[in-house]
Amino acid sequence: QVQVVESGGGLVQAGGSLTLSCTASGSIFRRNNMGWYRQAPGKQRELVATFTSDGSINYADSVKGRFTISRDNVKNTQYLQMNSLKPEDTAVYYCNAVTVGGNNYWGQGTQVTVSS
Repeated sequence: QVQVVESGGGLVQAGGSLTLSCTASGSIFRRNNMGWYRQAPGKQRELVATFTSDGSINYADSVKGRFTISRDNVKNTQYLQMNSLKPEDTAVYYCNAVTVGGNNYWGQGTQVTVSS
């Protein structure tokens, strides 16, 4: 059974930091085409950071210089280090993983709330 599980969300004051983790299991996942997305209340889900098919990293303009995506291929885990958090970063953060067969999976989401 495929599982994609996020953890690490919480409540933090503006300017603070959080690290999100995501572990995928139950299949063989592509090392690329994995990433983080977020959805704020009343808004569409948007890309935060992803590993692209050519191995590069793509960040949303709003998080460049503040967020860092990384991964541990042995553990099949990816991370999102979030620094200098702002109230507008408040959202449910979702992990996305793609199997080598091309099936797309999402985690259940983890809430990040940044207070001003």
